[in-house]
Amino acid sequence: MAGRLAVIGSGLMGSGIAQVAAQAGWTVTVRDLDQPSLDRGVAAIRSSLTRFVTKERITREEADAALARITTTTELDAAADADVVVEAIFEKLEAKHEVFRALDKICKPGAVLGTNTSAIPITQIAAVTERPESVVGIHFFSPVPMMKLVELVRGYQTSDETLATARAFAEELGKTCVEVKRDVAGFVSNRLFSVLLVEAISLVESGVVSAADLDTVMKLGFGHAMGPLATIDLTGLDVMLNAAGNIHRDTGDAKFFPPELLQRMVTAGDLGRKTGKGFYTYE
Repeated sequence: MAGRLAVIGSGLMGSGIAQVAAQAGWTVTVRDLDQPSLDRGVAAIRSSLTRFVTKERITREEADAALARITTTTELDAAADADVVVEAIFEKLEAKHEVFRALDKICKPGAVLGTNTSAIPITQIAAVTERPESVVGIHFFSPVPMMKLVELVRGYQTSDETLATARAFAEELGKTCVEVKRDVAGFVSNRLFSVLLVEAISLVESGVVSAADLDTVMKLGFGHAMGPLATIDLTGLDVMLNAAGNIHRDTGDAKFFPPELLQRMVTAGDLGRKTGKGFYTYE
C-alpha cells in the first residue's frame, strides 16, 4: 500500500509518525510553521533511528533509507498529492479547524484526512470540511516508534472506506488497531487514563504519596511499563491538561476535572521532559 504521507506538525508525535511511516516505505512530507521546528523534528528522527541501529533492530542502510524518504516544508500546499494526511499539532480545536479548512481545499479527492488528536471528537474537527466522510481519528501512542497501539476513531460521518484505508495504513506501519465506534471526547484510552491521572495527581497533591512511589505502585502492582506521572512527563503536562479539559468540557463529569497541581505546574512552565522539569527533574 505504501504511498505518500503528509504529517502536519513535527513535534514528538509528528516526528514519530513520520519515522515509522518512512521505515515502512512511505514517502513522507513533514510540515510545520518554521524551519527550526522542522530541524528539531528531523534531529529527533535521526536520533531515534540511530538508537535502533545501535540496538541492532535495523541496519544503518535501512536507517539512511528511511531518512531519505522524509522531506520537510513550511508550506501546507505540500499535502496536495498525499494519499494519507495525519495532523499532529497541539490539542486546540481552533488550530485544528484552521488546518482542516485548508486541507479540505488542498488535498486530492479520496485522500484520507487523519487527525492524531487524543481527546477532541472527530465530528467537531470534520465539521469545517466539505468531506467529513474522509476525516478519521488515527490516534498513535507515544513514543510512536515503540508503542504498538493505534485508536481508529469514527466521526459521525466517517465512511467505511476511510476507516478501512486508515486501518491498512496503520497496520502497514506495524501497529495494532482498535476501532472506537463513537467519537466521545477522550475516546477509550484517554477516558481511562484521565481518570487514573486525576486521582494519581490528587494523591500526590494531598501528600499521601510521592510521585516516584505512586509510579512504583502502578509499575509493580499493575504491570505498567511506566507510571502515569512519568508518562505525562514524557508526553507533556500541557498536552494532558488540554486532553482532560476537553473531556471535562464535553462530559461535565467532575472526575475528569484537571487537579489544581496540574494546572499550577503548566502555568509555571513545568511541562515535563521538554522543559527539564515535571513530576521529575531531567538533565
